[in-house]
Amino acid sequence: MTHALRIDRARRLVEQPESGHNRWHPDVPPRLHVAPGETVVLETRDALDGQIGPRTTSADLAALDLAVVHPLTGPVFVRGAEPGDLLEVEILEVAPDRFGFTCIVPGFGFLREHFPTPFLVRWTIAGGSAVSPDLPGVRVPGAPFMGVMGVAPSPTLLEATIAREAELLGRGGMVQPPSPASAVPATEPVASRGLRTIPPREGGGNVDIKQLTAGATLLLPVDVPGALFSAGDAHFAQGDCESCGTAIEMQATLTVRFGLRRGEAARRGIRRPQFVRHHAFADPAIALPRRFFATTGMPLRADGRNESEDLTLAATDALLQMIDHLVHERGFTREQAYVLTSVAVDLRVSQLVDVPNVLVSALLPLDVLAD
Repeated sequence: MTHALRIDRARRLVEQPESGHNRWHPDVPPRLHVAPGETVVLETRDALDGQIGPRTTSADLAALDLAVVHPLTGPVFVRGAEPGDLLEVEILEVAPDRFGFTCIVPGFGFLREHFPTPFLVRWTIAGGSAVSPDLPGVRVPGAPFMGVMGVAPSPTLLEATIAREAELLGRGGMVQPPSPASAVPATEPVASRGLRTIPPREGGGNVDIKQLTAGATLLLPVDVPGALFSAGDAHFAQGDCESCGTAIEMQATLTVRFGLRRGEAARRGIRRPQFVRHHAFADPAIALPRRFFATTGMPLRADGRNESEDLTLAATDALLQMIDHLVHERGFTREQAYVLTSVAVDLRVSQLVDVPNVLVSALLPLDVLAD
């Protein structure tokens, strides 16, 4: 049996709240009830809920309402799922839209301190690739996946998460605490206590794992009866880092089939998402390119100071060198190069043991560039 949750993509989530939510909370009511083994089709909105379209400009990004991130379709109640179970989410298809976008939003992204200027790339998706006049000479092959897939936290986990993130915020961490602004549902206690969707957590969420294309099975520890599964934030393509904070964002239609491993999460102490697949997550020419250019990064600051075993600093170094390469060798602007790293460059941890200088490599498949 196949079930479906349809949405009206001409309307934003706040105008169609019965179709989904943008906060994680156990009190968000299920929109669909299914049994294990049944197939579910979920139509999803893009990460910014339709605020960016083909006529949007970089100047328009200043007016974005970031409180609406991410509009999710669901929840889906899986009959028989109980706390301590492991929910199997078999990904059958991620069908892409024809329009996508990638944007640099000031104050967001891995290299936010280096890129204070808003910038937008609008993509046309067709024939398995994405192209854009905003990034000429680039053709990005698609490997569609959902950025967000997850289940609801229990009341206990919800409160523990709010507390630990508040403590991190107090130490200067990048945290978005619960806020009722633009929350869907707008009812209490979801609006004021619901978790924002930016980070991944124990129940999945915004994992942004590009290997979760069709053919993968995502395993999620269940914390509430029915699991309450939701999805959104589809990506047509993404580098293994999503460095500027956005991939090729799009609307999509997700088809999944659920299974249950009863009691396995509790029995094995599984408290994080896991996933499995048995064939390439993309065309091997994409997943393991034969032609690529790579830069390497070490934990060295711009002033030459050496830090010890700092992967974040090494990744920053590798990405900035890649951006410099694309600017000087290919003629891109720095913003264009940053976007390209986000949608096509893979960060690899090359080694962790040669202290103090851990090494991160940034790999750019050369086939995305016109020769």
